[in-house]
Amino acid sequence: MSYTAPLKDMLFNIEHIARIDQVAALPGFEDAGLETAQAVLEECAKLNESVVAPLNFEGDKNPSFFKDGKVTTTPGFKDAYKQFAAGGWQGLQHPADFGGQGLPKTIGAACIEMLNSANMSFALCPLLTDGAIEALLTAGSDDLKSVYLEKLVSGEWTGTMNLTEPQAGSDLAAVRSRAEPQADGTYKVFGTKIFITYGEHDMAENIVHLVLARVTGAPEGVKGISLFVVPKFMVKADGSLGDRNDVHCVSIEHKMGIKASPTAVLQYGDNGGAVGYIVGEENRGLEYMFIMMNAARYAVGVQGIAVAERSYQQAVAYAKDRVQSRPVDGSMSAAAPIIHHPDVKRMLMTMRASVEGCRAMASAAAAAYDAAHHHADADVRKQNAAFYEFLVPLVKGYSTEMSLEMTSLGVQVHGGMGFIEETGAAQHYRDAKILTIYEGTTAIQANDLVGRKTARDGGAGAKAIAAQIEKTEAELTKRGSAQSLAVAKRLSAARQAFVDVVEFIAANTRSNPNAAFAGSVPYLLLAGNLMAGWQMSRALLVAEDQLAAGVDAAFMQSKITTARFYADHILSRAPGVRDAIVEGAESVTALAVDAF
Repeated sequence: MSYTAPLKDMLFNIEHIARIDQVAALPGFEDAGLETAQAVLEECAKLNESVVAPLNFEGDKNPSFFKDGKVTTTPGFKDAYKQFAAGGWQGLQHPADFGGQGLPKTIGAACIEMLNSANMSFALCPLLTDGAIEALLTAGSDDLKSVYLEKLVSGEWTGTMNLTEPQAGSDLAAVRSRAEPQADGTYKVFGTKIFITYGEHDMAENIVHLVLARVTGAPEGVKGISLFVVPKFMVKADGSLGDRNDVHCVSIEHKMGIKASPTAVLQYGDNGGAVGYIVGEENRGLEYMFIMMNAARYAVGVQGIAVAERSYQQAVAYAKDRVQSRPVDGSMSAAAPIIHHPDVKRMLMTMRASVEGCRAMASAAAAAYDAAHHHADADVRKQNAAFYEFLVPLVKGYSTEMSLEMTSLGVQVHGGMGFIEETGAAQHYRDAKILTIYEGTTAIQANDLVGRKTARDGGAGAKAIAAQIEKTEAELTKRGSAQSLAVAKRLSAARQAFVDVVEFIAANTRSNPNAAFAGSVPYLLLAGNLMAGWQMSRALLVAEDQLAAGVDAAFMQSKITTARFYADHILSRAPGVRDAIVEGAESVTALAVDAF
């Protein structure tokens, strides 16, 4: 169950899909070219392969536990986190002004994937800290930044997101936690928060909770929610830690997967009120929290890619080792490793192509993020921001749904042994399930795609992306190779299916919302499939050029073969999904509630 970082594929994407040369031309990223990317990724791989990955199976067997108000993490986690923080990995993408390395998301995304492939339970701690850092950078006062950011960026302290309450899951309008203003400008926070990832642990000396609560007298609904920093330990004027704040873990959840990640129930204010500090302005908390959530949603999509990659690697190793039956074509006279059987190859190719497609999509999105935040031209920033915002629900929704299918195939490749916990194949499947739920379920991502990203502008933004895809089709057709022509055919059909659905969604969201939203998740899956297929098509063109130039022939041929498989077996699903959305909406809602 070892892990080897797929550095070649990551660097291929960084160089050719994300165009690291263009990213390095952006202000502030002058030193972040391909050479830097390779050096960073190689060092990241060493840590994750040798230190973090070996703890993954151990964390599933011996998860974090709660006793006497304290959480003890899996043996080895504390030391691994110490090495992670000492290496500067928490601050990789964060500003140098606060002790970070200031590297682009284009490079950081690959490191996030490695960490999550190595050990998703472990990786969740820095993921939430990243979100807290983003929120403070965007909306925190200078005082809050000076007190908390360097410690969070260094990894000395960790961060959490506190949204969910027993009665308030996806519907944050139901949040009841309250905050009472104090004469000194602080607030006293009271309430119960659930599902708080790394809400209590022993890996860092302080935990900085970002908490949604209502200030006394605030409006009802989402417009009355504010965001607060509530530290586990108070911070003295000299930066040292003081008294324990009035926030306590009362239990942790027993979960289906990611067992080593402690999911806490936190109680605020049982002893007079937890001291909190307002982030930004009162009643704008949800707006600020969405900054955290957007960062986290992209990262969760990368988690999907990561766990699918780990499952794929394990399935390949097993398929090469497990001897069972002669090949159907008679090519071997005795029983052979099962990788020689066509259906096993189909499963492995589905896993490989799906992971590579989603990885390429995430890499393209990361490059758009970097341009949106750093390009000198305001119009270019705006265009890239729109593209990134369109891709976020796809990276999150499609990549995580993909991970469920792929980790299931990973179990299937193992046959009966996949159902046995000792092989570790089932852990990836169980770990993957949460990805389609937390940080907004797939349906919530789909609602975002339908409402904000498609219907709001009448589908103009989506159609603009389709026009870019059409240009890639033209390049494939002009290339004229057997592979490029076959891929162009599938890409064209998928794009047309996408455009048909965009027009259907734009026409029906207001006039017939049940019809539009009945197809929202299928629309997300179609769009994600198309975006991943588009990047694989771009990859094919690059790989053919590189192959012709004599560059790494084995890798480039594999990339071409994988891109062709994606087009034939995955992208080809798009027209059928289009039909279900456009022509099948009525049957989704036709059955009376009483008939269920």
